[in-house]
Amino acid sequence: MNPTNVRILAAGPSDVDTIQRIARQTWPVAYGKIIPPEQIEYMLDRMYRPDSLRDQMSGGHAFHLLLYADDASRNEYAGPSQRFRAVGFVSHQIDHSPRATKIHKLYVLPGMQGRGLGKLLINEIAGIATRAGQLALKLDVNYRNPAIGFYEVLGFEKIERYDTDIGNGYLMEDWRMVKLLN
Repeated sequence: MNPTNVRILAAGPSDVDTIQRIARQTWPVAYGKIIPPEQIEYMLDRMYRPDSLRDQMSGGHAFHLLLYADDASRNEYAGPSQRFRAVGFVSHQIDHSPRATKIHKLYVLPGMQGRGLGKLLINEIAGIATRAGQLALKLDVNYRNPAIGFYEVLGFEKIERYDTDIGNGYLMEDWRMVKLLN
């Protein structure tokens, strides 16, 4: 991966359709073997409707889009040019708990995983949190999600296992994970 092929930009209300599209492409792959399709649809509808995303943004969740250019195409007259496309996003909240930033969402399109892009997003939020005087990052991840290993490699530790009733007879069954910031 060439760093000039990647951009991380703050997202706002005009980006909710892009965030929703990435979530709808990512969730069936990320959760298809973990939770039933009906629960996936219920949770997508609950958390990724445009009005829900706008409410999250106005409620203190900061979103960032991950843009990626597959390659630099050459134009003999204009020089190198790149076409960036949104391939992931992250949302976080500074001071979710005292001096800790919570990563609420982090998704990279399935075809783009394994390229270090998720790590770039984590590092971006760690930098933002550090500059804001935060001492830790925290996140919640389904206890059967293979992404736990990804987070552990990046320095997160499992702290607490818990379940949350989200309605319609569904539970979110998660590990809370924490990474101390230097």
